[in-house]
Amino acid sequence: MTPDNNSHQISLLLIDWSKGDDYALEQLMPLVYNELRLMARRHMRRQPSGHTFQTTDLIHETYLKLAGGEERNWQSRSHFFGVAAKAMRHILVDYARSRNNQKRGGWQERVTLADNMRVTNQSSEDVIALDEALNQLALLDDRKVRVVEMKFFAGLSVAEIAGVLKVSPETVKRDWSFAQTWLLRELKK
Repeated sequence: MTPDNNSHQISLLLIDWSKGDDYALEQLMPLVYNELRLMARRHMRRQPSGHTFQTTDLIHETYLKLAGGEERNWQSRSHFFGVAAKAMRHILVDYARSRNNQKRGGWQERVTLADNMRVTNQSSEDVIALDEALNQLALLDDRKVRVVEMKFFAGLSVAEIAGVLKVSPETVKRDWSFAQTWLLRELKK
């Protein structure tokens, strides 16, 4: 099956699942599992060493959140992975908050963002700081947060993001550039 056919089949199964077809979900999961695993690995590489949450745990938590969640009006494969990226972000932030609640004190490190918006060796404080900054950005412009989630967390292309958001690729690029600059400024405070 070619990538385009696979993407089309995923989109069709998502639509069927949206309409309540649970069998479509069973057929869908083997098709999306590898991409979910790649997304989870990207997230987990950014976690501090000694992190006890595993890639498989993140995939399973994401699956549970997606399967049991309110969001079922899937528009496409890209939309699904955008929502999955947001779910992964929330799961890791919740995990980081629970870890912080167990600790007392500690030095808060800054999140380092390179030009390509890669976060490396995040501490749980970094994950929480990034989440708080994204929540603040959402108050200004929710679409820019969705662009960050889909590009940074899900690894979707500009064209895929444009399709999900129903905007031009140039708008996605502008939103990404603005969000990147805004987040860097907020995280330096």
